[in-house]
Amino acid sequence: MYAICNLSIVPLRAETSDSSEMVTQVLFGEAFEILNKTEKWSFIRLLNDQYEGWIDNKQYKEISKDQFESLKNSNKIFNADLIEYITNSKNLLTIPLGSELTFLSHNDINSDQFNFEGQATTGIQPRTNLLKTAFMYLNAPYLWGGKTPFGIDCSGFTQMVYRLNGYMIPRDASQQAKIGEPLSFIEESEVGDLAFFDNEEGNIIHVGIIMEDNYIIHAHGKVRIDRLDHLGILNIDNGRHTHKLRVIKKII
Repeated sequence: MYAICNLSIVPLRAETSDSSEMVTQVLFGEAFEILNKTEKWSFIRLLNDQYEGWIDNKQYKEISKDQFESLKNSNKIFNADLIEYITNSKNLLTIPLGSELTFLSHNDINSDQFNFEGQATTGIQPRTNLLKTAFMYLNAPYLWGGKTPFGIDCSGFTQMVYRLNGYMIPRDASQQAKIGEPLSFIEESEVGDLAFFDNEEGNIIHVGIIMEDNYIIHAHGKVRIDRLDHLGILNIDNGRHTHKLRVIKKII
């Protein structure tokens, strides 16, 4: 079975409970495969990043396998503004930055005849556009599992910035750290490269986007800008290191 998210922002949970941990969010227009279905919950795998979790059965619309494959093979289109509106003759639905609009041109899937008149983005964008996108999330509050300007975590932030510029990367920081080309020194990095940070056990626990002049933008309490040096992230407010640098990766 297959489905598409027809609501603005839906939690994807670790277990079949409304109080369970939110592992990520499913944004409007995202398609997924239903791997298992109970009376109230469905265990799904997202099309864009293969992430898995449980979603409430009331929070999606089923589609056929052919429709799913059609979306899979279509050029991705995303909402490019902080918040926009999807409308039809009966409803107005607010959608956040990064919502997927690909299905709107598929009349068989868009049976509700939703229309979108806002700003959209599609295809590979210039590397220089990465920071412009990142700044749209500036000051967004930190939210474990979040993927929107209303709440986002560190890897959700980097994933969405890359996704809006046409690059599909994994969801979690530990997964993102496994792709790309490692760099030996900060001086070798370019704007848009990803810096990864580990804990005392050596596990990757944080990621941010490198800026010019040894600055980094990342989600820590909120999406913020701090300094980056060979030790890690130096908080510009209190002058303390908050994260230990493990590796820098060139993803594109």
